[in-house]
Amino acid sequence: MGNYLNIGNAGFQAVRKGLYVDKSGMIAFLNETLGTMDKLTCVSRPRRFGKSFAAKMLCAYYDKSCDSRELFADLKIAKAPSFEAHLNQYDVIYLDITWFISNAAHIRDTVKDLQSEVIRELMETYPQAAEARTLPKALSNVAQATGQKFIVIIDEWDALFREATQDTALQEEYLQLLRGMFKSSGQTDRMIEAAYMTGILPIKKYGTESALTDFREYTMLSPRRLAEYVGFTEPEVRRLCEEHHMDFAEARHWYDGYSFPQLESVYSPNSVMEAVKNGEFGTYWTESGTYESLKLYIDMDEDGLKEAIVQMLGGAHCAIDIGTFQNNMTSIRRKDDVLTLLAHLGYLAYRATDRTVSIPNEEVRLEFMRAVAVGRHREVANLILTSDHLLQETLLQNGEAVAAAIEKAHNVGTAPLFYNDEQALRSVIRFAYISCIDEFLRIDELPSGKGYADVVYLPKKGSNMPILVIELKWNKSAGSAIEQIRSRNYPQVLEGFGSEILLVGISYQVRSKRHVCVIERHWRE
Repeated sequence: MGNYLNIGNAGFQAVRKGLYVDKSGMIAFLNETLGTMDKLTCVSRPRRFGKSFAAKMLCAYYDKSCDSRELFADLKIAKAPSFEAHLNQYDVIYLDITWFISNAAHIRDTVKDLQSEVIRELMETYPQAAEARTLPKALSNVAQATGQKFIVIIDEWDALFREATQDTALQEEYLQLLRGMFKSSGQTDRMIEAAYMTGILPIKKYGTESALTDFREYTMLSPRRLAEYVGFTEPEVRRLCEEHHMDFAEARHWYDGYSFPQLESVYSPNSVMEAVKNGEFGTYWTESGTYESLKLYIDMDEDGLKEAIVQMLGGAHCAIDIGTFQNNMTSIRRKDDVLTLLAHLGYLAYRATDRTVSIPNEEVRLEFMRAVAVGRHREVANLILTSDHLLQETLLQNGEAVAAAIEKAHNVGTAPLFYNDEQALRSVIRFAYISCIDEFLRIDELPSGKGYADVVYLPKKGSNMPILVIELKWNKSAGSAIEQIRSRNYPQVLEGFGSEILLVGISYQVRSKRHVCVIERHWRE
């Protein structure tokens, strides 16, 4: 076993010894691609979404230098028809690009070091590699002399583009290496049985002449058949919670929120694992990095970005155009580029059905709050800090103060073009009451006997807070909102959540741009 050629199954052995969720079904998918025109696969995911775990699993399965039968015997792949045909049958080259970057004397030496080290190791098994100066030529020589094909697994393939953003010469040298391996007419088919690459961002727009157009991409925005391998599915999380006596509803609140056309609910995998190991819910995925990376992008002065952040903090979905994004972290030209990047990084969830993004869960929401609190959008940060005050004024039934606070939030959180949009007002209301998230469960459009309540805050278990039922009116009186709450029997819908209810009617007059709030206390027997 080597460092790069046939590294064995030690990595996956370590994974299996810990808490493990079976994602081996992905192997059956990749087996379908071996030796075909679809043999080049690139998967892009946020950090801590299991990319390296998958790479270790694939090395253990394909590597012919080890026997991994027992490691997979109890997993899903063992039942697949293709399991026996490909188990431990291939020479596997494993390249962790971050390893080469961290061990180079200078980052500019990364590509040179990578090729020389891998060729040196290849020579121990295949002397034909000694005649080559580049890795693609070495692989070609081996294939020509022996007929041997390789499976190439590259982890964090885009690390050089992220670490050396301004070194175009190094990037071109790296692209030239990849072109030689994966875009050489005739040579690639002869020497490569399959390739599997992981990265954070999609690949198709890197460089002026992309080396990787032949790869099939599975991204955070479009995972297609690999959707169930992006993170943990709801049945997987439910099973973990049952086995470890954790509250599934809390797990959903903290870590759910990513969805795809093929799969409605996907959870942040690392965070779920850490919560189960530690026996408590909290911010685990975000602790693996720093809010500075998020702050860098939400501080950008792109038109409409501030308003989008306010509305998403209020629970809204914001429409975006993902087509202009250049798949890197430097060519950010507009608001939609920032939001698309944040979706690839996992800070936002993209919903393809209506082409919108939103903050996926409590863990990420808290990270946004931290980033905004110290960011350049001071008026947004101040509104977050005063949200507790707004809640207190609501509890005191001070309608005038509540109306003033809502008006301030509306002015900050809505661009002039959309100021008279009813959905924007609803988002601003949710943002203004953002501190309620700590003690309340928010429900939008709660059904009643005769319609829906716009926003309802139900107190969490153990809270002594009243229920808040908020009804919005556009160009009508706040009093009519209260009457609507009563006429639609909203209080009867709220059985089991306490006897005290605050009915909050908020109106907005388009012509005067004036907000009015009326609050009544209701006691249910």
